[in-house]
Amino acid sequence: MILEVAHLSVRPNHTGEFEFAFRHAQTIIAAMPGYISHELQRCVERENEYILLVRWETLEDHEDGFRGSPQYQEWKKLLHHFYEPFPVVLHYEPVLGTNGQK
Repeated sequence: MILEVAHLSVRPNHTGEFEFAFRHAQTIIAAMPGYISHELQRCVERENEYILLVRWETLEDHEDGFRGSPQYQEWKKLLHHFYEPFPVVLHYEPVLGTNGQK
């Protein structure tokens, strides 16, 4: 399992629109091969900051499968104009914890 982590800075005064658009966008990502689950969390201290956590079966499911798909173009159209600056996305693998412990 791979955890995709994206720190999202949404343009000020657009968080409601972003959350509305994300409700639709999440159906796109949830239908992709290799998708396991996702969470969108809003920062308590900074109202326009979010973190998106997406669990994928493999890195390729995200990088090649989702990002290389026509569905990704729709995702981009729905969400990318809200970000300022554009987010950095990194991928993590389990090391220790209650799930996926090695």
